[in-house]
Amino acid sequence: MQLSVIIVNYNVRYFLEQCLLSVQAALRGIDGEIIVVDNISPDDSCAMVKEKFPKVILIENKENVGFSKANNQGVAIAKGKYVLILNPDTVVAEDTFAKILSFAEKKKNLGILGVKLVDGTGNFLPESKRGLPTPKVAFNKMFGISNPTKGKYYATHLKEDETGTIDILVGAFMLIEREKYNEIGGFDEEYFMFGEDIDISYKMLKKGYKNYYYPNTQILHYKGESTAKNAKYLGNFYGAMRIFYKKHFRLNKAYDLIMHLGIKFWYWIKYFQVKKKDKTITPPKNILYIGNENHIYEALRKHYTTSEVHLFAVCETRVVSRFDDLEKIESILTEKRIDEIIFDNQSNAFSKIIFYMISLKNKGIRFKIHPKNSNFVIGSNDKDGKGEIVKLLNNLVTP
Repeated sequence: MQLSVIIVNYNVRYFLEQCLLSVQAALRGIDGEIIVVDNISPDDSCAMVKEKFPKVILIENKENVGFSKANNQGVAIAKGKYVLILNPDTVVAEDTFAKILSFAEKKKNLGILGVKLVDGTGNFLPESKRGLPTPKVAFNKMFGISNPTKGKYYATHLKEDETGTIDILVGAFMLIEREKYNEIGGFDEEYFMFGEDIDISYKMLKKGYKNYYYPNTQILHYKGESTAKNAKYLGNFYGAMRIFYKKHFRLNKAYDLIMHLGIKFWYWIKYFQVKKKDKTITPPKNILYIGNENHIYEALRKHYTTSEVHLFAVCETRVVSRFDDLEKIESILTEKRIDEIIFDNQSNAFSKIIFYMISLKNKGIRFKIHPKNSNFVIGSNDKDGKGEIVKLLNNLVTP
C-alpha cells in the first residue's frame, strides 16, 4: 500500500466530514487507506464516519489521549509506505496526494514533506514553512525583535511559491515514510497538544534527513477555527514550548529563567488579546452561489433570503455547468456588492474552490462550501475564532 492518511479528530464532526470527502477524492487511483482516531468526541463524529464513510478505519478512544498519542495509534496499524498526518479541519485538492507522492519518491533523504496552506479567507499561512525556534529565535519573536538576515521564526529564505528545504513543518499536514516515522519514535507523547510538530521536525533534522516545503499543491486549513483560541489553548501552547526547550536545549539557569518569563509574558499578552477580541459576526447581505444544483440553490434561498439578505446565482438561469471565468465572477461581485460566496462542491472540485478562494482573497468576501452530499455549508470568517456551520434542510441531499 502506498499511502495511509491519519486523521485525529475531536468534536469537529462537520469539518471532519468535509475533510474525508476531499481525502476520498484525492485517493482515487492511489492504493491507500484512511484511519480516523477519535478522542472521545462528545458530538456524533463517530456515528457520522460509520454511516457515511464505512470503509474508513475508525479507532474510538475511551479518553482524550491527545494529538501525539492518537497519531501514534493510527500509524501503529497503518499499512502504507507513507503516512500522512492530517488535521480534520483541512480540505485537500484532488491532485494533492498524487503530487506529493511523486515528489517524495524522488527525494532519497526526505524527512517530512509539507505543502502550501491557506486559511478560510484564502490567505497564505506563514507557518506552512518555519525555521527552527531556537531560544534566541523564540525570544526575538516573543519580544518583536527583527533580524533581517537570520534567526527567522518563519522560513523567509523561501518564497511562498518556492520549493525547498526548511526546518519545521506544521502538524496539520505532514507526509512521512512510515519506517522513518517509527525510526525516530513517532510523536513524543509528552506533548498533549501543540509543539509535537516542532519536535518531530527537529528529530528528523538531527537524524540527518531533510524536510521540504512543496507549494505546487495548496490545501485549505481552517487554522484552528475548529478550536477556539481560549485560555486552555494558550496554556497547552505554553506548556508545549516549555517541554521543547527542556528536551532539546540545555539552557543555563539565567537564560532558562528569561525564556520562562518570556513565554509567560507572551501567554498573558495573547490571553488578553483573546479576551478583548470581538467575536460578533455580521450577517451577509448579498450572497453568491456558485454551482449547478437547483435543489441546493432553492434550499439556500429558503434559508438565507430575507428582506435584508439576497441570494444570487452565477447566471440568470441559476444553473451553471461550467464557470471558469474569474473576471466574470469579479464583475458580479462588484455589480451585486457580494460579501459572501457559497461554493457547491457537488459541481465544483475542491481544487477549483481553493483556487477561487486564493484568487479572490482580500476583497472583503467571506467563503463557505457546501460539501458534496451534505446538509450544511461550512466556512471560516476569522483565523482566531471557531468556524461557522450553517445547517440546511434534512432532505437536501437528494433533489
